[in-house]
Amino acid sequence: MENIRKNYRHTIYASYIGYITQAIVNNLAPLLFLIFRDEFSLPLSKITFIVTLNFGIQLTVDFLAAKFVDKIGYRICVVSAHVFAAVGLVGMAVFPMIFPDAYAGLLVAVVCYAIGGGLIEVLISPIVEACPTDNKASVMSLLHSFYCWGTVAVVALSTLHLFAFGKENWKTLAILWALVPLFNMLYFSQVPLATLTEENEGMTIGELLKSKLFWLFFVLMIMAGASEQAMSQWASAFAESGLKVSKTVGDLAGPCFFSILMGSSRAFYAKFGEKIDLLKFIMGSALLCIFSYLLAVFSPYPVFGLLGCGLCGLSVGIFWPGTFSLAAAKMPKGGTAMFALMALAGDVGCGGGPTVVGFVAEHFSDNLKCGLLAAILFPIVLWICGSIYKRREG
Repeated sequence: MENIRKNYRHTIYASYIGYITQAIVNNLAPLLFLIFRDEFSLPLSKITFIVTLNFGIQLTVDFLAAKFVDKIGYRICVVSAHVFAAVGLVGMAVFPMIFPDAYAGLLVAVVCYAIGGGLIEVLISPIVEACPTDNKASVMSLLHSFYCWGTVAVVALSTLHLFAFGKENWKTLAILWALVPLFNMLYFSQVPLATLTEENEGMTIGELLKSKLFWLFFVLMIMAGASEQAMSQWASAFAESGLKVSKTVGDLAGPCFFSILMGSSRAFYAKFGEKIDLLKFIMGSALLCIFSYLLAVFSPYPVFGLLGCGLCGLSVGIFWPGTFSLAAAKMPKGGTAMFALMALAGDVGCGGGPTVVGFVAEHFSDNLKCGLLAAILFPIVLWICGSIYKRREG
């Protein structure tokens, strides 16, 4: 164990697994929604609330973490995050059986893993940013690619498990996925952890909120989350309605294709980031994102619509980690509070983007293309924010 405790490479490996855990927390339950509906006789309104609750708890944790993480310490918080995630995933299989009301049991499980997911989102990026590494923007981009690979693994392996062993064995699937945070809980208890700022040196929330530069990064993060999730959350439905394929194929062709290309974009920047201007890469990606939405919406051929979904994944890959890296470089005293508030901003975008798409689509007689067309606003605003930042710095 001595080598693990002194080698920051293990810290980065544990952080990769942390983002895989985050992908499990966010993507497993949606794959089981129809099973929940049938097994527990739940209306779709109650199932929808599962998403709302998960998102709401993570937002709350993002905000509160800005106040308490530095006081408690990174290690206790990140180990606890994985405990909550594991309890929630196991609880998803167990709690409905032992609670008087199965739905109440599901919600308690969601609260548990959402607390874990929220803490992971707040903690992992500053933990890696604090590691003594070169070219931090590339390291950050590679770190965030593991959320994409985790998403692909959750969708593909879960779909395979349910196909091979039957939908009635979904509880085993949830418990098997809980092994990932359980392992990482032990891993994080051993690896070395550094901090971004010395005690009482980091900016307070009040100081951050008075900074115009912080607000620019805050809006960038909202648009990053919205640009990403507006397409990601609707990719499966878009693939099914556009290509007339089954749900299984729709899940694999939509979200998986999106996540693979998003992860590839992050891995590409991680490898070649030293030679690429980060801001130019973000702004160029915003233009590609606008094009990808237009292609998905206006292409007369379904296969090109699907290509638009994939290109969107490729374009949004750098938005989230790139904005984190810009903020960390320009506001080094921002500390954990800045990362927590920016995670909050990203989550606002992740929740708001798909909501706008759904609302506009419903207004136009459930026309998903109209909803996705409205989402072009997000990369446009992101590009404008990038231009403002460039003029400010240039």
